[in-house]
Amino acid sequence: MGGLRLLAVALTCCWWPQGSQGKTLRGSFSSAAARDAQGQSIGHFEFHGDHALLCVRINNIAVAVGKEAKLYLFQARELLKLREGSNGYSCSEKLSKAQLTRLHEFFFLLVLVYFVIACIYAQSLWQAIKKGGPMHMVLKVLTTALLLQAGSAFANYIHFSSYSKDGIGVPFMGSLAEFFDIASQIQMLYLLLSLCMGWTIVRMKKSQSRPLQWDSTPASTGIAVFIVITQSILLLWEQFEDTSPHSHHSHHNLAGILLIVLRICLALSLGCGLYQIITVERSTLKREFYITFAKGCILWFLCHPGLACISFIFNDYQREKVVTIGVILCQSVSMVILYRLFLSHSLYWEVSSLSSVTLPLTISSGHKSRPHF
Repeated sequence: MGGLRLLAVALTCCWWPQGSQGKTLRGSFSSAAARDAQGQSIGHFEFHGDHALLCVRINNIAVAVGKEAKLYLFQARELLKLREGSNGYSCSEKLSKAQLTRLHEFFFLLVLVYFVIACIYAQSLWQAIKKGGPMHMVLKVLTTALLLQAGSAFANYIHFSSYSKDGIGVPFMGSLAEFFDIASQIQMLYLLLSLCMGWTIVRMKKSQSRPLQWDSTPASTGIAVFIVITQSILLLWEQFEDTSPHSHHSHHNLAGILLIVLRICLALSLGCGLYQIITVERSTLKREFYITFAKGCILWFLCHPGLACISFIFNDYQREKVVTIGVILCQSVSMVILYRLFLSHSLYWEVSSLSSVTLPLTISSGHKSRPHF
């Protein structure tokens, strides 16, 4: 109603027959003033008799209609009850409720998509894992992370399904969803770091003519474990510091900011390492393998910082929804990219067949001489 001006509010208290009296008010409505005062009162009147007449004249009717302006009339007792009832329900609480709207529908659709994909691809994926091969352990870790993501989505659906009805939800399911999400983040971080660090360290230590192989020293594993422990500490720190529920994607405190910085640093370092490998790689298939893997890594690590920056163009109550939904979708796309890459016959087998030993996170070196799919 900002800018809507009330030219005149004429109230005539009529006595019948002649001898009526009247009162006129002039002023304007202001949205800012209404927010500050929790409503804007324009006057109090007392009616006598049964023939009172209220006349309202608005300066700009088109603006009033466009902004759906409304003028409410309350009896004194009703207004008092309304004000007393609104004291325990502040504007900030209303905005906190608005932050969670539509999440119930989103998680329902997400669970439905997971269910459909499981029905279509579960059997073939299980057969691929049972056959073993150079990427056996990689597929197991990636599948575990995906199952944790699906469990988090299902727990969130149960929680928000109840939350949409009573405004409370199921706190245990909400906490369980956050636990599954954190476990999935740790699994994926260890997987991506183990692969990237292994390839990068080997390239720095070995000549470029040597075939691709996993570093036998514990250096790459130690780096991966150290970074995983660091992220785990930051995630737990963030959960203990943040008192507001459903905000594990919002990153309002110091731990959340450090997590964003860590993800940016990881994306830059791994991107630089993979870029060095790609620039010196002569095999087209291996180079395409590394490029696709780099896309999946960068999307996984940078989706959260990128969406956190993009969310500032939205209103306050929309930011958390944008970040939460966007991160889940981007990480799901990243998993799809990695699945297609590791299950691809022509790409990953070209890499593994040239290796003198096994690839990172493999179970046996006896599979490197023949394809399994």
